[in-house]
Amino acid sequence: MRQIFLDTETTGLYPAQGHRIIEIAGVEVINRRITRNHFHVYLNPDREIDPAAQEVHGITLEFLQDKPHFIDVVDEFLDFVKDGELVIHNAPFDVGFLNAELGKIDRPKIETSTCNIIDTLKMAKEMRPGQRNNLDALCRHFGVNNSKRTLHGALLDAELLADVYLAMTRGQESLMMDMHESSVTFDNGATRLENHVFRVIKAEGDDLIAHEDYLKGLDKNSPSVWTTIQKPQESTE
Repeated sequence: MRQIFLDTETTGLYPAQGHRIIEIAGVEVINRRITRNHFHVYLNPDREIDPAAQEVHGITLEFLQDKPHFIDVVDEFLDFVKDGELVIHNAPFDVGFLNAELGKIDRPKIETSTCNIIDTLKMAKEMRPGQRNNLDALCRHFGVNNSKRTLHGALLDAELLADVYLAMTRGQESLMMDMHESSVTFDNGATRLENHVFRVIKAEGDDLIAHEDYLKGLDKNSPSVWTTIQKPQESTE
């Protein structure tokens, strides 16, 4: 399975108010192993950055002046995420911004380029109801080292999210592997049984007498289920 752990940084909180993406990062994980295949780019938003947003990520408009626009990198980005499963912390936020950027250049929504989108914030809330479930809190809970995270940065946050998600789902992965192994064992066993001829040995003589004595012992206090079952009548034909 190919998964892309995605994060963005923006000029503000609301794409409907004209806020734009200024950083996108994606980290590739294949079969639960982080690869060296990353996507990372800064973008010129052609607008001011809200002071509150800049305090969070530390990215200035001056730094972004010579960076490409979203339209310049969209094909490379879509090729990177194509047919992968996107894993995002608070997915509605990032997906909303991505779709706003794609809509500005008449491109289909991001959902059309991916096979699935997982929201790790929703997962964390279900696992840890009533607790703080931001990325820093999850790093502490799952023992992921986030000491380098002094500011929000898309690439570092995507890498941390990958580590957190793998820790969150480690038990589920083991369970699925156990179920798969059990299924394989059962299927193989069933195949062997279908081709096996069983020999049926009926009880008789002393074995029948011993069985009747045992049932009588069970009936000393109250009739057991074995003696209350009506025996089939022998055919007189």
